[in-house]
Amino acid sequence: ETQVSLAQGGLSYQATWDNGIGAHVVANAYWDGVKDNLGITEAYISYKSLPWDNGFRITAKTGIIYPRISLENIATAWSSPYTLSYSSINSWFAEEVRHIGANIGLQHLGKFSQSEHDFGFNVETFINNDTTGAMLAWHGWTLSSRQTLWQEQIPLSAIPARNDGGMLAGQAAQSDPFIELDNRLGYHLRGNWQWRGRGKVNAGYYNNNADTRVVKQGQYAWLTRFAYVGTKWRLPNGIDFIGQYLQGDTMMRSPYGMVVVDNDYHSAYLLFSKRWQAHRLTVRLEDFAVIDNDNTIDDNNSENGQAYSVSYAYQLRKGWFLQGEYNLIDSERPARVAQGDSAELLEQQWQLASRYYF
Repeated sequence: ETQVSLAQGGLSYQATWDNGIGAHVVANAYWDGVKDNLGITEAYISYKSLPWDNGFRITAKTGIIYPRISLENIATAWSSPYTLSYSSINSWFAEEVRHIGANIGLQHLGKFSQSEHDFGFNVETFINNDTTGAMLAWHGWTLSSRQTLWQEQIPLSAIPARNDGGMLAGQAAQSDPFIELDNRLGYHLRGNWQWRGRGKVNAGYYNNNADTRVVKQGQYAWLTRFAYVGTKWRLPNGIDFIGQYLQGDTMMRSPYGMVVVDNDYHSAYLLFSKRWQAHRLTVRLEDFAVIDNDNTIDDNNSENGQAYSVSYAYQLRKGWFLQGEYNLIDSERPARVAQGDSAELLEQQWQLASRYYF
């Protein structure tokens, strides 16, 4: 199947004042024949103090924000300069791991003590993400370049357990990824270390702290938690390396306390990217899985798979790139059988894109 589409039209506006306060709004548009739409994906106010004499400074941010985890999606409008499709980890984040939050951080800049090492620690609290985990459970890991807009809802797969009389008959046909159901705060703890000019490491723990007894208008609260570690380094010959690993669990109960979905999951990727003159070549290798621990009939969320991506970009002039990409996903997911597909599936995608940053 061949399709021409607007994979991402992003607009980012940023204002910064002399007192260290800034405002940032990001809108994205999609025209792909699936769900054409335009809307906000991020909107926040930030603060960064001047460093003190000892090298410490305070940072803060509040609004509609991504948890600061990705080392891959660092370009305008949370796009990736390396590939057209995000890794499975960041595709999941783009789909349903976002919130209204507030974080505060303490950073230490090594240059104030003649050191090449910087350190930081952030604490974040948030609301409006109680259904996080639903899409990962019911369609599994995927590769995508689409970020769910703040006002969007996401259609669910036609799993048998959603039929009349099934354990999930009360679930709405679409998941609302940024809804608040239980009026409880989630939290995210993150630490980072950077060796300036060489590389960085970040690690953290995310817990949406959802009350799984709550369900409103067919939207269930999912208790979703994960830990992660990531690293980015400049290797010899000018090769950039990024590696990230994430592992966690998610649970959803009926209003009567019965466990309906209980999944463990993990995903990891290794990315190598080489840029020379007007060229950039990127290779990404991934492994992912979902382990279904519950006994719900007609709702097997188990999955195991690998993904491989090769992307080449050529810079025509400042801000304008031509990019071609090949993605392959080799996965086994038993739930596909009930929907008329094979449990084992080999998916391939070729993409050719023109990207312009201004």
